[in-house]
Amino acid sequence: MAKTTGLLQGTLDLLILRTLELRPLHGVGIADRIEQVTRGVFVVGPGSLFPALQRLAEQGWIDGEWGELETGRRAKFYVLTAAGRAQLAKEKRTWRKVHTAVNQVLAEET
Repeated sequence: MAKTTGLLQGTLDLLILRTLELRPLHGVGIADRIEQVTRGVFVVGPGSLFPALQRLAEQGWIDGEWGELETGRRAKFYVLTAAGRAQLAKEKRTWRKVHTAVNQVLAEET
């Protein structure tokens, strides 16, 4: 079983936006995709996921519409908005800076 890791503040938003960049998904689908892509490193529970989805919707970065799953069950499907695409681009730039800075600290010789 994979060990789970806590998400840095703001990282969950980036992961959700990136996941929705590929295609619309319902909440559990988003969580499953993040877990799959990160090979189990990030496991996003409903207590973190659904408040994040609500926050992103309030920001205007995603939009949700009710639809039907293959099983016939209703679920809210989320899609990235134009504002969300712009925010994702900004988040990617910021992440690259953070990634570079952390790598510099880790590589520093004492």
